[in-house]
Amino acid sequence: QVQLVESGGGLVQAGGSLRLSCAASTRTFFFMGWFRQAPGKEREFVAASGVNTYYADSVKGRFTISRDNAKNTVYLQMNSLKPEDTALYYCAAGRPTAELVAVYTEYKYWGQGTQVTVSS
Repeated sequence: QVQLVESGGGLVQAGGSLRLSCAASTRTFFFMGWFRQAPGKEREFVAASGVNTYYADSVKGRFTISRDNAKNTVYLQMNSLKPEDTALYYCAAGRPTAELVAVYTEYKYWGQGTQVTVSS
């Protein structure tokens, strides 16, 4: 099994930036993705990295996903944060097809989440 641990969340003002990290217990051969979930809302796709990178329209141009394979770590750089970005952010690993990279059920391993709160 792969264990994932997220870090880097916090409280920031609108327009600010945060960098989330996801450390894996071992080297993986998986797609790595970021999802988020706000109270009362369904879990939604944010970004994923495999051969290519993928972004939800709501974060495109503001968020960047990257990987450091030597450290078994994936990052999510979040800029120009908005109150609508407030959510619990999860790191995930899986082997989705290219058509299903945004589907959370395609990911087998999940971290516990890190909270991001953006004030107005």
